[in-house]
Amino acid sequence: MNILVLSAGTRNKVVQYFKRELAGSGRVIASDCSDLAPAVYDADEFYLVPRITEPGYIDVVLDICEKEKVDGVFSLIDPELSLLAKEEERFLAIGTKPIISPYELVETCLDKYRMCHLLGDMGIPTGRCYVDKEAFYRGVEKGDISYPVFVKPVKGSASIHINKVYSAKEIEVLFDLYDDLMIQEFMDGTEYGADVYVDMLSGKCTSIFIKEKIKMRAGETDKSVSVKDGKLFSLIQDFVEKCGFRGMIDIDIFKIGDVYYISEVNPRFGGGYPHAYECGVNMPAQVIRNLKGEKNPANVGDYEAGICMMKYSEVMIRRLSDK
Repeated sequence: MNILVLSAGTRNKVVQYFKRELAGSGRVIASDCSDLAPAVYDADEFYLVPRITEPGYIDVVLDICEKEKVDGVFSLIDPELSLLAKEEERFLAIGTKPIISPYELVETCLDKYRMCHLLGDMGIPTGRCYVDKEAFYRGVEKGDISYPVFVKPVKGSASIHINKVYSAKEIEVLFDLYDDLMIQEFMDGTEYGADVYVDMLSGKCTSIFIKEKIKMRAGETDKSVSVKDGKLFSLIQDFVEKCGFRGMIDIDIFKIGDVYYISEVNPRFGGGYPHAYECGVNMPAQVIRNLKGEKNPANVGDYEAGICMMKYSEVMIRRLSDK
């Protein structure tokens, strides 16, 4: 059983977890466009690849899959998710299973405005969103929404170009500076993250891990504490199964009063996933079972509440001549 982790970057823990679960019964291969991506050095094999935007990138990845007899492949960055889902048939033709949700669903997740409308159509509470700033101004006049609000790219990741704004003047400046922005309601409540696994064979949600976010850094959870809530478990399970998600899902949620609001959905491992794994929510093992043709049993909420995660910095030293 061989696993390929694309765009591994600094996600050393994900690489380490898959190596641990394979325990000598397979290999973890990693790729990145930079040989200064520390996670690749924790893998059994490392490939330096072109940027995902360069022509022929997907052919390079397919060649790696054939050479290394890769059984399953997944990416850790948003821009690559649609590419992987779109090219699924080419991977399947060489015996490699992309661990990703269907293409159109991935596209919806990466387009925050489209996701806002999908949630609304499903009757799931979410923040109000606008791509037309004039419509937003009219909403302010009618009292549908008020400052402060978030201005962010419709398609973006890692919290790049996200701004909390308090006036129309700030909105005008941002819309002049950047294209394809949206205005999103500021949800002043408790923020949660959910690490979710949907079985690739049965389509059933088999794991949900919920953490209250205490501190964020560069768009990722830096400190958090595990929590359990049956109401939120049911909301998430119903949502991911009805939509048809597969594999790993990272969901951002706010609680205002007694109401949970889904904010964003990322069809990949979240940056805070190590918290879930260390609490016993073992998604790498579920991936491996699915790749073996085995369905996973449902263990939603099978972890202890009140367990804290605290990330801290580590250093990797390499000789340039050893790369």
